[in-house]
Amino acid sequence: MAPAPASPRDQRRAGAGLVERWFRFTRARWLGIDIAIAAVVTLAALASQSGLFTGPHEVVLALLMTVPLAWRRLRPAWSGFTIAAAAYLHLLIFQDSTSAGLGVLFAVYGLAAYAGPWASRIAWPLAALGVGVSAYLSAAEFDREPRSAAINIVSVVALTTVVYLFGLIRRFRINEVSGLTERARLLELEREQETKLAAITERTRIAREMHDIVAHSLTVVIAQADGGRYAARASPEAATEALEQISATGRQALTDMRALLSVLRDGSPRETGSTPSAEDIPALIEDMRRSGLDVELVIDGEAREVPAGPSLTAYRIVQESLTNVLKHAGPRARVTVAIEWTDTALRLRITDDGQGLAGILPRPETAGQGVRGMQERASLYGGDVTAGPLDGSGYEVTARLPLASPR
Repeated sequence: MAPAPASPRDQRRAGAGLVERWFRFTRARWLGIDIAIAAVVTLAALASQSGLFTGPHEVVLALLMTVPLAWRRLRPAWSGFTIAAAAYLHLLIFQDSTSAGLGVLFAVYGLAAYAGPWASRIAWPLAALGVGVSAYLSAAEFDREPRSAAINIVSVVALTTVVYLFGLIRRFRINEVSGLTERARLLELEREQETKLAAITERTRIAREMHDIVAHSLTVVIAQADGGRYAARASPEAATEALEQISATGRQALTDMRALLSVLRDGSPRETGSTPSAEDIPALIEDMRRSGLDVELVIDGEAREVPAGPSLTAYRIVQESLTNVLKHAGPRARVTVAIEWTDTALRLRITDDGQGLAGILPRPETAGQGVRGMQERASLYGGDVTAGPLDGSGYEVTARLPLASPR
């Protein structure tokens, strides 16, 4: 059974495939191809119609019209205009366009395909001018055989036009490939930048988490250890309670650190414990109270559902603020944690009276790592954090976290 004939669409695809393979072949071997073309055209130009080589002047002009073809892609404008100048001289001196024709056609193609925009645009007019000069010098032939001469001129113009158009097609193809290559390079560069940015973002997130975990836990442990040391003789029960709090805080910090380090090692957290959220703020305050910090919790409004990211951020803001109070103002400071629920946002306000044992020490005027971490966390979800001293004494941290993620 005879195979079915190929459809026009398949034929077009096959033709496009052949053209694409030819373009790839010539692009990979362009220098060798151009040298071979220059050699063949040179031999053809040096040979006269009778097969004998001509005189020295014509040999020099023939070489100038053909040898530059070897550089038609490397130096297209220089190659093309050298060939054109030699062809015009040959035409004016010997009034013979036969030897120059093939080289000029290759020059026109090279200018159209590979030269700069200005050289490419004047390639065809330059060749057309040569046809006009040739026609003027062949006026006697028009008188003898006008039909034949006209056909020759029209044929040369048509052939030059076709060659020029093929050069433009090649040029468009080169520009298209160059554009795609540049686009691929930019996309690859963009992917690399995104990868680096993601790594930096992840390192920043991990640094914030480690700061929150370590700073809070160590501050509580130090406060409990100091309190237990002073209470050991007077109240053994209080010392025992302090040691139990140190143990619980250390275990919780160890659990949190294991969960965080599992992300660094495996890329995904292990189920070592639940992530804290806004619902855990009362439990956090109870832990701080057991550490000896006088904390009052004030809640205004009805609790609402908060996305995981802002919820963790709210917890970390309160945790960092209370840790700073314990570290800078001491365990005898009085702290108020106010939580306000609105229709659109969760608002936090943490204030202390600055009357603790460490209250007489100056606090840093510039935002430290903890305050910057709170601000960065809040900004990720469209919120904001402000922190600063109160008039007289004390310190205040305010935060606003939208309940809906920003678009």
